[in-house]
Amino acid sequence: MTLTMPGYLSRVAERAIEGALQRRGGVLIEGSRGCGKTWAARRFARSEVRLDDPATLLLANADPHTLLKGVTPRLLDEWQNAPSLWNLVRRECDDRIRPGQFILTGSASPQDDTTRHTGVGRISRVLMRPMSLFEMGYSSGSVSLSSLFEGRTASALPCTDVGLRDIAAFTCVGGWPGSLYLDEEQARLAVGDYLNEIVRLDIPLVSGIQHHPATVRRLLRSLARHVATEAKVARLASDAGGDRPLGRHTVTAYLDALDRIFVVEDQPAWSVGLRSQATLRKAPKRHFVDPSLAASMLRASPERLLADPRTFGFLFESLVVRDLRVYSQPERAEVFHYRDETGLEIDAIIEREDGGWIAVEVKLSPAPEVVDRAARSLLRLRKKVAKGRAGELATLMVVTSTGPAYRRPDGVQVTPITALGP
Repeated sequence: MTLTMPGYLSRVAERAIEGALQRRGGVLIEGSRGCGKTWAARRFARSEVRLDDPATLLLANADPHTLLKGVTPRLLDEWQNAPSLWNLVRRECDDRIRPGQFILTGSASPQDDTTRHTGVGRISRVLMRPMSLFEMGYSSGSVSLSSLFEGRTASALPCTDVGLRDIAAFTCVGGWPGSLYLDEEQARLAVGDYLNEIVRLDIPLVSGIQHHPATVRRLLRSLARHVATEAKVARLASDAGGDRPLGRHTVTAYLDALDRIFVVEDQPAWSVGLRSQATLRKAPKRHFVDPSLAASMLRASPERLLADPRTFGFLFESLVVRDLRVYSQPERAEVFHYRDETGLEIDAIIEREDGGWIAVEVKLSPAPEVVDRAARSLLRLRKKVAKGRAGELATLMVVTSTGPAYRRPDGVQVTPITALGP
């Protein structure tokens, strides 16, 4: 008997969780608070203990071995509240010599991370992100990332039920499971509540520096203004500090804290061999784990985004990157970006462990002239990469907000975000 909650919607990460339980004694599900880790863990767990309960924490300190007794897989929810459990779980995995014994969930990485490395070979990690449009039922999934890696052509009629205003709403509301049944206004307010809790409670626990809530808010707002760009620490420090720029050490410490609580997730630059002598840019792109966090910090409603296409474009790119990260997980792939000194920039490169890759340009508008420009950039990239990497290219794709899915005569796949799936 599993502990799945009523109304639970399946998650793409379930496949990774199930695989980890089949080969390791334990699986650690990490991700931002409220992204659905506990609900997904209960899909597989047969008993649980919650370490966000004060009485349970007292028992964890007095007799921690008791917490490990129970029907397996046993869920230890928010384990980081009792970090000493890590080594106990590791030893139990060694002693029991059976896979699928424990599931741990955590919404923050302990500041002293050294003990966790001893979990290698015993505990596998799975990163869970907020829900994609496919998981929430807002994308048909008719254009499968898996099938694109296999070189298949995909086509689909436009989704007439979803317009640009809906895309703006998806961006502002985000992929938070707890907001699925709230109306739009309440869901947006819930994102603001989440950010308040980050500033008030989460950052002080993991930052390791003197906590200044107003400073954290200014940094979050700066990150929101620079979402989907390669803003450097110095730029963020200057922008967040106003008349008195923040120190680089302070900004770096806060960025590390935001990373530890899975609020930000930068998009690294792609390393690839080129035919040309162009120099690759190595700076990562800045992203929140969910675009709704950036929208909230900018006080952006769907109507305000519709009135500001430039800002909407950056946030839409972040929305697409979030979904691509979710869909690429079963492929054991990572999402990068590309930029070189000639000005060629590609919004996303999805690369599998076997070297196969997909290049993606993100465009808010599905207009033919906009798609044409994006396709030309993608074709330029294909021409630039070295022969071996060109041979590993699965497809070139333009992701739009709305419109049909189709394959162009030049081979470029065009897909609205509402048709993308794993």
